[in-house]
Amino acid sequence: MNVIKQEGVLSLNHGLTAAVLRQLTYSTTRFAVYEAAKEFITKPGEKISFSEKIGIAAVGGIIGGFIGTPADLMNIRMQNDIKLPPAKRRNYRHAFDGIWRVYKEEGFRQLFCGASTATGRSVLMTIGQLSCYDQFKTMLLDRNFADNLTTHFLASLAAGGVATTLTQPIDVIKTRRMNARPGEFKNMWHIITYTAKLGPLGFFKGYILRFIRLAPHTILTFVFYEQLRLNFGIKACS
Repeated sequence: MNVIKQEGVLSLNHGLTAAVLRQLTYSTTRFAVYEAAKEFITKPGEKISFSEKIGIAAVGGIIGGFIGTPADLMNIRMQNDIKLPPAKRRNYRHAFDGIWRVYKEEGFRQLFCGASTATGRSVLMTIGQLSCYDQFKTMLLDRNFADNLTTHFLASLAAGGVATTLTQPIDVIKTRRMNARPGEFKNMWHIITYTAKLGPLGFFKGYILRFIRLAPHTILTFVFYEQLRLNFGIKACS
C-alpha cells in the first residue's frame, strides 16, 4: 500500500522486463538440464534415487545460475531503484537498457557481479524446487495418490517451502552484493559479517514475503508443466 501510495499501481511491476528475462535465461536452462540429465541416466523400468536427483539438480543450477546472472543483476537493481532517493536511482528503461549501461559504465565483468552467490542460490533453488518436487510427488504416488492436479499442487507447495528455506540466507547476501555501490563492501565475507551483526534472523529477512512470492511461482510452474506433459503425452521420469 505504501508503494502504491507513493509511486502508483504500475510501480508494483517495476523491473518486470528483467524478471521475465531472468526466467527466460535462468529457469529454462536449469529445467532443461535437469530433465535431460534425468532422462539420460534413468534406466527403463527403474527410478533414480533422491541423491541422484540432487546431483543433477545441482548441475542444472550451476549452469542456469551463471547464464542468468546478468538478468538477475538487472532484476535486483530495477526493483531496488524504487527505494533509493531520486538522485541516486539508476533509472534503467528496461532490462536490455540496463545491461547495455552496465557494460558501458561499469565494464563487462560487472554484468556477472554476484555470479558466485547467484549460482549458489540457483543450486539450492533447483534442489529445493525440482528434486524435492520430484521426491514429494513420488512419495504421494507411492501412497496411492493419482497423477493429477491435487498431487501436483501438494508436491509443488511443499517444494516451494523447502526452496524458500534453503535459498533465503543466500538471497539476502546476493541482494546486498548486487545492490552495493563500488567499494561499499570489501568482499563476500564483509557482506556476511555485516548481515550477521543484524542477528541470526538477519539472514532470513523478508522470509514471509519471499515464500508468498516463491510458493505460488513454484505451484504454477509445476501445475502448468505437468498439464503440458500429460496433454502432450510425455511421461516424465520420477
